[in-house]
Amino acid sequence: MSDGLAIRMRGVVKRYGPITAVAGLDLDVPMGTCVGLLGPNGAGKSTTMRLLTAQSIADEGELEVLGFRLPGESKAARAECGVVPQLDNLDVTLTVEQNLLVFAHLYRIGRHERREAIERALELANLVHRRDSRVDKLSGGMRRRLLIARALVHRPRLVLLDEPTVGLDPQVRQELWALIDALRSEGATILMSTHYIEEAQRLADTVLIMSHGRAVAAGPPSRLVAEHAGREALEVYGPPARLVEVEIEAGAAGLRTRRTGTSVSILGLDGTDGHAFEGERRPANLEDVFVLLTGEEIG
Repeated sequence: MSDGLAIRMRGVVKRYGPITAVAGLDLDVPMGTCVGLLGPNGAGKSTTMRLLTAQSIADEGELEVLGFRLPGESKAARAECGVVPQLDNLDVTLTVEQNLLVFAHLYRIGRHERREAIERALELANLVHRRDSRVDKLSGGMRRRLLIARALVHRPRLVLLDEPTVGLDPQVRQELWALIDALRSEGATILMSTHYIEEAQRLADTVLIMSHGRAVAAGPPSRLVAEHAGREALEVYGPPARLVEVEIEAGAAGLRTRRTGTSVSILGLDGTDGHAFEGERRPANLEDVFVLLTGEEIG
């Protein structure tokens, strides 16, 4: 394996006709860490996931997963990965336990080890009490937990989560975060794509921010905030005409701004007086960095 990396991508390009979905991407995921791919819809996150599972083949560049070169050794790599897709593809005619049993067979878990593997996955996903329930009777949050349990049944060395909480309400999202935290505490290596800013900041050791198929920044969330937005921001409210004036005045003073609907955030105020702007001071955050670098609001 390359220097303890679970994933290594160098100069990876993927095109679909005239559209370049991934444009020269470099990505390192060290073993035992959680790395978040952060970006708006269309940034190239899901295409990156498909490349790593060999559902798509790169047009250019190098890919290694758990020391296996893709696409040539993709079968060996997939055997040691757990994949949680963005779209629910569970068999709704089977029960929770039957879905796990099917995947235990597919991953060739030994007959004498299957029961223990299924029980562990059920417990981790908090689905023991629903083992006999048909999938079509489960809530959206339970189905998402089952997708994660299914990906873990063979104790993978690497877990790929593609938008794991997309479409879920905040309470259910919190449940999924707790489950992902449990994986991290067990030392799992995780690559997670998301367009939820809180998810990336809450769960990832490092994040890679993508826009239009390219990486625009990478590093621990706290470091990215300090580098690009500073420690402190000022939120200025007012009518649209006043907000335009604030942006012009702040720009003339060498300060960076981002528009947040009914307000303008003035960033990088560390050690300054805010140039006498009236507003509310707050800590800078990863969302500030995202909007500065991509020009797009989080979905």
